[in-house]
Amino acid sequence: MSAPTHLEGHLPADHPLSPRRQYRDLPLIGRSLANYPVKDLWETDFARLPGPLARQRRRARAFAEQHLVPVADELDLAAHLPAGECHPAALEVLREAGRQGWLSYFLPRPLGSMPWRALPYPPIWQCSLIVEEFSRACGGLMLLLSAHHLGAMPLLLSGNVRNILRHLGPVYRSCERGDPHLVAFAITEPGAGSDVEEGEGAARAHPGVVATSTTGGWLLNGRKCFISGGDLARTATVFAALEGEGMESWTCFYVDCAAPGFRVARTELKMGMRASGAAELEFTDLFVPHDRVIGGLRRGWAINRATLNASRIPVAAMGVGFARAATETALDFAKRYTLGGRALIHYQDVQLHLATMVAETRAIRSLVWQEARGAWQPRQLNASMCKFHATDRAQVVCEMAMDLLADHGGLHERKVEKIFRDVRLTRIFEGTNQINRLSLMEDWQDQLLDVDQHMGV
Repeated sequence: MSAPTHLEGHLPADHPLSPRRQYRDLPLIGRSLANYPVKDLWETDFARLPGPLARQRRRARAFAEQHLVPVADELDLAAHLPAGECHPAALEVLREAGRQGWLSYFLPRPLGSMPWRALPYPPIWQCSLIVEEFSRACGGLMLLLSAHHLGAMPLLLSGNVRNILRHLGPVYRSCERGDPHLVAFAITEPGAGSDVEEGEGAARAHPGVVATSTTGGWLLNGRKCFISGGDLARTATVFAALEGEGMESWTCFYVDCAAPGFRVARTELKMGMRASGAAELEFTDLFVPHDRVIGGLRRGWAINRATLNASRIPVAAMGVGFARAATETALDFAKRYTLGGRALIHYQDVQLHLATMVAETRAIRSLVWQEARGAWQPRQLNASMCKFHATDRAQVVCEMAMDLLADHGGLHERKVEKIFRDVRLTRIFEGTNQINRLSLMEDWQDQLLDVDQHMGV
């Protein structure tokens, strides 16, 4: 049986009333304004990107297809490993990712793996493109690779070239040799989750990890929880209050995870993104020398908030990747599954459903790219808005995919239930979406309180 030339309820492209056919017959100026090539939507967007970023995006897609997709299901279904153990398939992904530069692309060569031609564009934009491709392939492996950049971000944002060369340089070189040195970002505490991401809560919070002055440095005591990649990290940027002071004294310490007094207490058995561990870290008189204080004493709150502003746009890109994966899976199902002797794709209500999913996905991608394009100094309002809106809508798209697949949607082999589990975490980490809404208002409050000022939205 020959393949249909058009969807039922629509005219074929060569029909006399098809606009695509008629556009070709317009005069030259009309054709230049109305006629357009019919391409894959991903390729259409690809052509609109600056060349260096487009090439990185294509490389990321190829890496994801070759190395993430084949092991995604295996790692999602794997038994929960003891803290500190890494599944062999995940370890091989980390090694190959390091060799190909996916763990070191925030600095240009020779310090890192960022192509020099990508240097004129915000690294957050490059990161967002890569994260989308990795999320589409596997949420857990995406987080395994991406949480490392979150951990390293305070070293970059401290603005200290010596620290970057001394601390981050060796991390990147080790990764590129195929010996993955992961860095974890440790802010969340058992008694202070959102409080460490929002000023009003922090003002009332009781610090859980405390640094005590000692000869030559500091002793850290306390616990951090839900630390992505903390179980495999060799080093971590750990935020602690100084003894006898509140959250305003928060300081960033660069911790050696092999040092005495550091322990991975446990890893969580998670609903989604299961290929990446969420660890509880315990510090018992952990010594950190003075030269591993990042950004200076009492500067940790600023570095923490700047790190979140930088990371929330890539988290929004995770939502885009999940929405895209759910949409592509639903499209494939609608083309293959038949009802009443014809494929679902030929039913108009299914077409309406799919059209909405495509529009939602492309709308949040446009938002991410718009904000990432100018994110040299990411503003809190923009980053938080991008994060909560993109991830909220991404979950809606994933739910629509579940609706379309009906009973098939809950089957692991259909992919959508894994995507659904993975996408939910994006609305929680990097600040819950409720906290991100409050962050928008916090950043906007000066204009809101000025009754005489015109406010454009």
